[in-house]
Amino acid sequence: MNIKIVGKVEYIDIGTGTWAIMTDSDEQYEIWQPAPEAILQEGLKVSVTAKIRDDVMSMAAIGDVIEIEDFQIL
Repeated sequence: MNIKIVGKVEYIDIGTGTWAIMTDSDEQYEIWQPAPEAILQEGLKVSVTAKIRDDVMSMAAIGDVIEIEDFQIL
């Protein structure tokens, strides 16, 4: 399933660490790795088109895992 997300990129220091996007409505999505290097910047405001990866689990378990298909820096 593809979704569009607007939010800020955050690094979450849980376990081995993970990157996430936090939306303005406090929804959190974990970024599947490998991700585009340009998006992995703390505090970066982005608009992302992503695929929800129902077939994977993560150690962080902070929200749905997404695979970024396209993004824009806002």
